[in-house]
Amino acid sequence: MELTRPQSDIFVSPERFRVVVAGRRFGKTFLSTAELLHRALRKDDQNVWYVAPTYKAAKEIAWDMLTNQIPPEYISKTNETSLTINFKNGSSISLKGAEKPDNLRGRSLDFVVLDEFADMRKEAWFEVIRPSLSDRKGGALFIGTPKGRNHFYDLYGKGVDDDEGWKSYQYTTIEGGNVEANEIASARADLDERTFQQEYEAKFVNYSGVIYYSFKREESVRRHTADCHVIHVGMDFNLDPMSAVLMTRKGDTLHVFDEIVMFGSNTDEMVAELRERYGNGTIVIYPDPASRQRKTSAGGRTDLSILQNAGFEVRVRNSHAAVRDRINAVNSRLLSNDGQRRLYVDPKCKKVIESLERHTYKEGTSQPEKDGFDHMNDALGYAVEYLFPIRKAHQPQAPQRWT
Repeated sequence: MELTRPQSDIFVSPERFRVVVAGRRFGKTFLSTAELLHRALRKDDQNVWYVAPTYKAAKEIAWDMLTNQIPPEYISKTNETSLTINFKNGSSISLKGAEKPDNLRGRSLDFVVLDEFADMRKEAWFEVIRPSLSDRKGGALFIGTPKGRNHFYDLYGKGVDDDEGWKSYQYTTIEGGNVEANEIASARADLDERTFQQEYEAKFVNYSGVIYYSFKREESVRRHTADCHVIHVGMDFNLDPMSAVLMTRKGDTLHVFDEIVMFGSNTDEMVAELRERYGNGTIVIYPDPASRQRKTSAGGRTDLSILQNAGFEVRVRNSHAAVRDRINAVNSRLLSNDGQRRLYVDPKCKKVIESLERHTYKEGTSQPEKDGFDHMNDALGYAVEYLFPIRKAHQPQAPQRWT
């Protein structure tokens, strides 16, 4: 596997700080690992880091691809527990997570890759990693897909403005050369406009105002007439309130037909309410992944175990999808880029309608307000994102060894 032309242009750039804004499947991970190995092996005694938003992501995204590229004769020691590779020339590559930026302090660095920097807290760079590069005059590669106009956008602007030592690049998915045009056309049809622009055209979409902009009462509100053979339930766990959104599914279209909002309640009471309304019918629940640990009822039982013991089928991710992925999944159902609506709400679901119409972003950020409208939307998002994920499971193809 060789670098593509756009990847090569980035790879050979002499600038100390490079910012790469790229669409999905550009080959960001392959470029990152090529950079890491080049920096570790071209000179002796180099401290090289790869930093992802989380430690888990660092291992899942880069570890196998990185270790598969290295000829064994270059390695002196590999430690998968600490995600560190030591080379015979005295250099090392370490994979890190940026969940707690302060944990990254204490090392002088020669080079660092910050993958999906938009998903990290900005102090990981400005307060911790940037000072670690000073004594060795180290360099950095920032790479990722945009997430609104946040700190990643600010650094991209430094290269655009020709700040000394900075260079910025922007490539769409099709310019990356790894995805066929018909697949991109299919994605354009499936996704809402903002999501497609962000994920495939690598544009910094300005997030402001109403979050679920695709929801239009005149188009999205329809009376539910289908039979409820299988009820799909998105569920958010909070004592004030417990929230559930009930839907039916026909093909790739969802229809919200009922809602449950319970203040001062718990999971046992939510189970009882579902059974009272819909008896022993087939109910599939898509809860907050925190239900694996959260205990809103007495007896030391987790919310997940209560749902399972009640006889419901429970479908839940091992960890939370990114908030923006849940939002994008819902917006894409509400209105895709080709004008298709695949998510409707019955007019009796007043709280769902109100939440979709009124939930906004925090001013100047891409973060949703915690204003009471978030609970129903979270419940809806857990189900929609599980059923129709924006980000499919990533299975990178192992490249040939780096030589």
